[in-house]
Amino acid sequence: MASPWKKDKALLVLEDGTVFYGYTFAGHGRALGEVVFNTSMTGYQEVLTDPSYKGQIVAMTYPLTGTYGINDEDMESAAIQVEAFIVKEYQDFASNWRSTRTLADFLNEYGKVGIEGIDTRALTRHIRLAGAMRGIIATDSDNVSRLLRQVRDYPGLTGIDLVQHVTSPEPYRWQAGLKPASSGTEWLDGHTGFRVAALDCGVKYNILRKLEQEGCQVMVFPAHTPAGDILSMNPDGIFLSNGPGDPAALDYVVHTVTQLLHNKPVFGICLGHQVMGLALGGRTFKLKFGHRGANQPVKDLTTGKVEITSQNHGFCVDPESMRNKPVRLTHINLNDNTLEGMEHLELPAFSVQYHPEASPGPHDASYLFQRFTRLMQKVHGK
Repeated sequence: MASPWKKDKALLVLEDGTVFYGYTFAGHGRALGEVVFNTSMTGYQEVLTDPSYKGQIVAMTYPLTGTYGINDEDMESAAIQVEAFIVKEYQDFASNWRSTRTLADFLNEYGKVGIEGIDTRALTRHIRLAGAMRGIIATDSDNVSRLLRQVRDYPGLTGIDLVQHVTSPEPYRWQAGLKPASSGTEWLDGHTGFRVAALDCGVKYNILRKLEQEGCQVMVFPAHTPAGDILSMNPDGIFLSNGPGDPAALDYVVHTVTQLLHNKPVFGICLGHQVMGLALGGRTFKLKFGHRGANQPVKDLTTGKVEITSQNHGFCVDPESMRNKPVRLTHINLNDNTLEGMEHLELPAFSVQYHPEASPGPHDASYLFQRFTRLMQKVHGK
């Protein structure tokens, strides 16, 4: 049965005064955030539940959204993380055998606003030219001047710690499931795989699934966990997770990672890559409109191979800041030559800016999880 949603007028007001008019298909009220676009053709459920989107209003560039509904297996966290959702045309009839509810039902379940009817091509072009900017979606007001004042009072993402809103409140063990298996920090008796401690800055579930598929048992620790507490569990390796916002605002995470780097093999993804760069003395900067989608070309500088990757980030490590560090740059983005990967020349540590776990996206880079297990094997001789 189709969801009994009602079309009401909605406005998107950007901080530069640009206004887009559309209609709501889910939720009601107002939502503030940084307005960004995602170029994936599928995977809207994974996008909605990716903690890296905390603080952002996401527009999908593919015109039809909602066609295959929502299921319980494709969650990348326990809830919707985006502040609001923008599509060109919402499809309320979900046609897929795995679907359990519509996209509108899903958004309503978590109290999130979804709007359609906006010219997403014009919105995307505007963001590409002017850069990602603050915005507000409103279904309860058409007073543009008042909404513009509200959005300009919104602080945005730069310098803001968003990780505190998405990290787990307690440690937990991940085990063969769609969600955390248990709280507490006890390794499984009799498990022969590597013990991986994951620092949770907003980790996607599929990263934990990929580590488990490589034979690892994974213990997830909140981002504020001191390095000593993690090392006391004697893990074989450390994983630094993805997450939202500005890495330069995460002094406490950088401090922890600085200590972890000198004790255990380390693998970082996305925000984890940026934090590792800061821990090694580098700098990060904000991209004009970021990389978000499942079709980003990345070149492996070691092999010359080009990978099509899934990405979601608005900040980047400055390669110039790593020039005099004991680090080798391993990957670059072929669209803009930004840094996409690095490895330490003296410590067993490497990281990538993109998402080898996909969800959504291609699996070209899934070999990096095997590389992590081989690194742990080399260090520990197992």
